[in-house]
Amino acid sequence: MNNIKISKRDLLAMAEEARKNSYSPYSGISVGAALLAKSGRVYLGTNVENVAYSPSLCAERCAFGTAVTSGERGFSAIAVVGGKRGEPREKLFSPCGVCRQVMGEMCDGDFEIILSEDNSFTLSELLPIGFDYGKTKNEDV
Repeated sequence: MNNIKISKRDLLAMAEEARKNSYSPYSGISVGAALLAKSGRVYLGTNVENVAYSPSLCAERCAFGTAVTSGERGFSAIAVVGGKRGEPREKLFSPCGVCRQVMGEMCDGDFEIILSEDNSFTLSELLPIGFDYGKTKNEDV
């Protein structure tokens, strides 16, 4: 494991940079995510909408998909920012339930979800009861 330390401020700035690439013509909401792997690498994601809505992709799941595709399986934190496209980010922009469940699949309960410099939560706080059918942790799969 790498000992690289990335501050909340830096992770939020990376998420804000990713937010600029949002494709959100239908909701007008742009979201960015910066996912910190235990290796020290950071994976960015942004929301990508579709007129049919269900094929749309949230920024958080975009970041996880890129990380997993790159071979990552251990994660420490994610910063999530969002708001109306072209406007400053909202102070708190929380992941949706689907994204929380994806985090539950890939992360431990102490995984940190950073919404602002002053507001972060553990996955256990934001998803106290998620789907879990006695699966082995993803590191073992």
